[in-house]
Amino acid sequence: MKVTVCIGSSCHIKGSHKVVEQLQYLIAEENLGDKVELGGTFCMGNCQKGVCVMVDDTFFSVTPDSVKDFFEENIKKAL
Repeated sequence: MKVTVCIGSSCHIKGSHKVVEQLQYLIAEENLGDKVELGGTFCMGNCQKGVCVMVDDTFFSVTPDSVKDFFEENIKKAL
C-alpha cells in the first residue's frame, strides 16, 4: 500500500508535518513498515481540502486531529 501526504505550502500550514509524524509513528507501532510505503509530494491540486493524503489511488482530507481514525479506517483495515 502506498500512502502519499502532500507537503506543499497550503497543506504544510494545515499541519501536514504533524500528519506525517503521526503516520510514521502508527505504521511503526503496528509493525506495518513492510506493508505501507509512506511518502510525500508537493501540491495535489486540492489545496482547499488539505491536508491531502492519497492511499494508493484514493484521495482523503486529513487533519492532525483525525490521523488516528484515518489510519484505523483507511490503512489498517484495508491491509
